[in-house]
Amino acid sequence: MNTATRISRSLVLGRGLKQYYSAAALHATQSMPPARQNAPTVVQPPAPRTAPKPPRKFKPRKAAMTLTMSAVSQLRQLLDQPDPKLIKVGVKRKGCSGLAYKLEYVDKASTFDEEVVQDGVKVLIDSNALFSIIGSEMDWVEDKLNQKFVFRNPNISTFERRS
Repeated sequence: MNTATRISRSLVLGRGLKQYYSAAALHATQSMPPARQNAPTVVQPPAPRTAPKPPRKFKPRKAAMTLTMSAVSQLRQLLDQPDPKLIKVGVKRKGCSGLAYKLEYVDKASTFDEEVVQDGVKVLIDSNALFSIIGSEMDWVEDKLNQKFVFRNPNISTFERRS
């Protein structure tokens, strides 16, 4: 039985418009050439956005160590040389108390060293010493008998605090 016969029978028998339209849809798909029936559908790309997203803004990180003004001026004097070098802060084991801070000149930063820049002075923190130094304040102190850098670390109790 062909499509035209089905349509005419449904109209004759009074089955309604719903069956008429479904029969017409069946006829339309059968009348297509076989190549079009199995052809893949073309997916349209999504419509372009009207406004591009602004670039993600990162919050500035807090410096791992802060420098006082006297420390900055002393570091500036130490770094003012004809052969430019960097100052690297680290820790070493010393005596029963645990750790002591050390400063050294280096030509370039290591891969994982943390860089602290304050008022134009760049100081490196050794990657192994980072957890011991983080949150500290570096100060330059001059007494009657000596001059030295003092590290104030809030993570160490007053009993253990050393310079």
